[in-house]
Amino acid sequence: MSLTAESPQAASRPPGDALVVLDHVDKWFGDLHVLQDINLSIRRGEVVVVIGPSGSGKSTLCRTVNRLETIDSGTISLDGRPLPAEGKELARLRAEVGMVFQSFNLFAHKSILENVTLGPVKVRGVPKAEAEEKARRLLDRVGVGAQASKYPAQLSGGQQQRVAIARALAMEPKVMLFDEPTSALDPEMIKEVLDVMVDLARGGMTMVVVTHEMGFARTAANRVVFMSDGQIVEENEPETFFTDPRSDRAKDFLGKILKH
Repeated sequence: MSLTAESPQAASRPPGDALVVLDHVDKWFGDLHVLQDINLSIRRGEVVVVIGPSGSGKSTLCRTVNRLETIDSGTISLDGRPLPAEGKELARLRAEVGMVFQSFNLFAHKSILENVTLGPVKVRGVPKAEAEEKARRLLDRVGVGAQASKYPAQLSGGQQQRVAIARALAMEPKVMLFDEPTSALDPEMIKEVLDVMVDLARGGMTMVVVTHEMGFARTAANRVVFMSDGQIVEENEPETFFTDPRSDRAKDFLGKILKH
């Protein structure tokens, strides 16, 4: 794959209208106010990278966008429609939101090809032959086409994560959510996954990425959102955020991580 995480600004196309909107969103875990009055609008084709210290609410925010986590107040909408609470409408909406987790979440007893075709066949009703043809194209795109007949345990962590990305793309989502997709990987595998993500960003995929990879944030993001203690403290385009953060909390965070 020719793209690298050090390539020029990946998200080169101007983003369009608002696709995902979080409006005054609050979320509690018991006494812990994990999301506090979150207001965030993600435009079509935009790559938003969410960073911040552990426990700041980043992953919870990401998981509310497809209701893997419920919210206690406020609203979230996708493509102009509010997120339904449950039932078939929620299932239909989830099919439009691709999710890539830290831990791959592949079906161990199914081949790589079966993992990628399962959603389109079962959820979207795509004929099996058509789904398999598309799955092979996607597996080639993420660089694991030769592994189609293998099982997840036979692949490296980086390969499994790339399969997970292909599986999400097979559903033709309107937006892709990435919840710390490289944090479980060995260092040499991180770049191969980030390369695929940069490729997606260049292609205009709407993406929300929770990550500790500051190089990716600088390279691929249209906007960096910095969270701390359940709040969005500041947001800006990457170069400005990294070179001239406004808040003391962001300055402190960057001072700690950029020294290493």
